[in-house]
Amino acid sequence: MKLLYAAALAAMAGAPLAASAQSTADEKADTTTAPTAPITISGAATIASDYRFRGVSQTDRQMAVQGGVTVAHESGLYVGTWASNLAGWGTFGGANMELDLIGGYKAKLADNAALDVGLTWYMYPGGADKTDFAEPYVKLSGTAGPATLTAGAAYAPKQQAIGRWYRTGADAAAGVYTDAGAKDDNLYLWGDGALALAGTPLTAKAHVGHSWGQDGLGPNATAVAPTGSYWDWSLGADATWRNLTFNLSYVDTDLSGRSSAYLRPSFSKGQDGTGSIAGGTVLASLTAAF
Repeated sequence: MKLLYAAALAAMAGAPLAASAQSTADEKADTTTAPTAPITISGAATIASDYRFRGVSQTDRQMAVQGGVTVAHESGLYVGTWASNLAGWGTFGGANMELDLIGGYKAKLADNAALDVGLTWYMYPGGADKTDFAEPYVKLSGTAGPATLTAGAAYAPKQQAIGRWYRTGADAAAGVYTDAGAKDDNLYLWGDGALALAGTPLTAKAHVGHSWGQDGLGPNATAVAPTGSYWDWSLGADATWRNLTFNLSYVDTDLSGRSSAYLRPSFSKGQDGTGSIAGGTVLASLTAAF
């Protein structure tokens, strides 16, 4: 599933973990650069070893192909779209693709600080009913020398697509709703840091985030915040050459097999009840910006 950008577009703006396929609200939405014309169009395409959304695999720990385009106005307004293939847990009701529509406004607060507010609409073409949901976001970023820091919050108000319709994975496997029509909200807070290493094409990056949401599974046997509350984090580095960025990152969560056992078989590799999709892993990706 889900929120606010898997790294492809963010590579153009130097967002943390820009090419790691580790998705956060900051990475998906931070796709604009200071315009040199009234309207600028930019984009990126990524090949990644996995698509991790807030630490959880959306491609069943398999490769991902992703891309997006952003149109920005000199006033600070921007709109964009981004897409990725999906598999397993990430299919959100049978969809094999996530398509995000994004719109927002980015304001310069000072020479080294900016405020960005917007909304991401998550769409899953070809999936079951009640899959799409909306998530507004806000983030504050600043630079100090070679370092860039970003703090953000994304809040999805109560919607059926992220409601707890199944209390357990067994209920979902049996197709028995325990609370059909339920609506839930979701809050994600995160912080990102990036440090350009002088004299090299390398940028070190770090991310930490925390999710709060439904404690169970949605109408499509998935959830934006598995177990209701959990942490995700990553450490990595970008290597940039011309318009290409190679990223290598270690991604992990505190979602242990024991804490998420009640969500199985849905919350597992292949959705067969075995194999973790939220454990620590090394991600590699290559992004081309245009």
